[in-house]
Amino acid sequence: MRRMFVLAAVCGLSVSSAFAQDWAKAKLDKSPRHGEYVEIKAGRRNLQAFVAYPEVAHKATVVLVVYEIFGLTDWAKLAVDEFAAAGYIAIAPDFLSGGGNTGEARRAVSGLPEEQVMGDLDAAFRYAKSLPAANGKVVVAGFCWGGGMAFSYAAHRKDLSGAFVFYGRPPQQKQISELHCPVYGFYAEKDARITTTVDQTKKFAENAGKKYDTVIYHGAGHGFMRMGEQPGALPDNAKARNEAWQRLKELLPKA
Repeated sequence: MRRMFVLAAVCGLSVSSAFAQDWAKAKLDKSPRHGEYVEIKAGRRNLQAFVAYPEVAHKATVVLVVYEIFGLTDWAKLAVDEFAAAGYIAIAPDFLSGGGNTGEARRAVSGLPEEQVMGDLDAAFRYAKSLPAANGKVVVAGFCWGGGMAFSYAAHRKDLSGAFVFYGRPPQQKQISELHCPVYGFYAEKDARITTTVDQTKKFAENAGKKYDTVIYHGAGHGFMRMGEQPGALPDNAKARNEAWQRLKELLPKA
């Protein structure tokens, strides 16, 4: 039980800031892009996912979006749409697949076994590969809890093209030595629990000959990609969010 509350605190989210996302829903409702829910077979489970498509005339790379500890919230779906706005097919698997309300989701997400999450991402990966509008390249991007899972997925999936880790915990040293694609990290200065792991992780990656490229955003706090976008954002979070999003758009075509 203590682990669940610690994980929630690490994500830097109060219940009011995490779940009061009418602003995100309003932006998503105005999107001109096609978004839909799909069902994906994941072993014996039926995995629900939110998918958004870009308005492009060519086949596109797919981004697997791994949400924060609070589940498939309106902001998580808005992030999917924003990847689509940048020209990518984006898929956010719901690892809980319809389980409970937001309070229950926070506890349930924190308790998900990593092996199950990797399996669900594999199912989403296969679905991504099957899409006629996809070009065959798949990357992963994750936030907070999802950032850690995205980092682990880079070690798990041999044919992944790239991983984008937003303030997520690093995997075990052995997993770092097994990275199969470049990993790009986005971290907050005021997030010591996560950001203090970056230097050691970089040493592990360098010794293993793996690419792990990071930026730490001055003055930003954990969760700045969401908190920097919401109304009344602190200036440092808003600046970090904008700079990180620009970096992301520059890196995605190279992954």
